[in-house]
Amino acid sequence: MKISKLLLAAVAAFGMGGSASAADFNLRIHTLVKSPHPYNDMAAFLKEDIEAKSDGRIAVRIFDSGQLGQDPAVISEIGLGTIDMMISTTSNAVQQVPEYAIFTMPYIFTSMDDALAKVGPGTPIEAHFQKVYEERGLNMKLLALGASGTRNMSTAETVVNGPDDLKGLKMRTPPSPMDSKTWAAFGMLPVTVAWGELYAAMQTGVAQAMESSLPGYTGSKLYEVAPNLALTAHTIQVNHTSISNRTWNKLPEDLQKIVQASAIEANKLGVEKAKQYDDELVSELETKHGVKVTRPDTAAFIEVLAPIQTELAKELDLEDEYALVKAK
Repeated sequence: MKISKLLLAAVAAFGMGGSASAADFNLRIHTLVKSPHPYNDMAAFLKEDIEAKSDGRIAVRIFDSGQLGQDPAVISEIGLGTIDMMISTTSNAVQQVPEYAIFTMPYIFTSMDDALAKVGPGTPIEAHFQKVYEERGLNMKLLALGASGTRNMSTAETVVNGPDDLKGLKMRTPPSPMDSKTWAAFGMLPVTVAWGELYAAMQTGVAQAMESSLPGYTGSKLYEVAPNLALTAHTIQVNHTSISNRTWNKLPEDLQKIVQASAIEANKLGVEKAKQYDDELVSELETKHGVKVTRPDTAAFIEVLAPIQTELAKELDLEDEYALVKAK
């Protein structure tokens, strides 16, 4: 019997697929963002580093731009082991890890280097959140915390030069009580919108103001619907790299060490890429996309928020986390 060309092609494709899947372990990494963004740079580093150092025993596939879903759903999938790893902002995980809300408290860190020094490998904060993961039964392991850029304010119509310009604006927030209470302190009206729905929300007026990292703002083309950018640098974005316990427990100890070490190095890269993007993107946004950029005096914003930091920490049951961040 003659074998059709189609069948031969299918056999060849299967053979190539088998070769590509020859690794002992296959890891799927989720990010929510589009490039350019530090999270995708970190994911690319993880793929190259883990595959090389494991001598091909681990194969890594990256699913960026929310291909695997929004963060809260992905965290649930990681708990089940159907997704292996994720790199994302801690603010999108507050539904499952309410303690992460501490990192959305504005002006709690002075710089990205300060943030990494306080949340990085071997710190009390990292140890604290590793314990939180266990206590909350998330069935996932925290590999690393890092810093990935400043978060800044952008609006559809209002040019922001100071706190008074924010009053009455509908402010998009992630599902984070800290964010809602923070922006309400400026007289804004918080509205909860998922990141993947933000473009449409700004376009239709469901929200009139938003805040984000500069790579997130640029990569998702939010400048098209929020063309006024105020460099408030109110938050140093903290990210987490997490892995499913089911996936982690399948890995032999030598491969666990490789994945752990790679995650730590990826976070260092994330900080450097975030600095680079923050510097480069402001110029690009102004010159290529016609974004109106303002540089408000951040002291005026700090003056509004500083008195309520301890109050917010107490109200949201974040006093332990607040003390850890403020500890010298």
